[in-house]
Amino acid sequence: MKNNNNKEEQQVQKQEFLFDSINYKILLIGIAVIALGFILMSGGGSKDPNVFNEDIFNFRRIRLAPTTVLIGFGITIYSIFKKSK
Repeated sequence: MKNNNNKEEQQVQKQEFLFDSINYKILLIGIAVIALGFILMSGGGSKDPNVFNEDIFNFRRIRLAPTTVLIGFGITIYSIFKKSK
């Protein structure tokens, strides 16, 4: 009876995370890059609805922000597929 109880306790103590710590760090970096991309997309509104604001078509919102978001998604996908040693 005691042997079965000890084996169960050892199995409970040997639980591991799904990924290594480096995977989680890379994942958090990817999430931060995605958040940065969405922050770069924000803004450009106009206080007067009758006035059109040209800032919505600038380089930051059209090219830089979506590219940053896609790079962030690539980083997160890499963190999921990275093999542990």
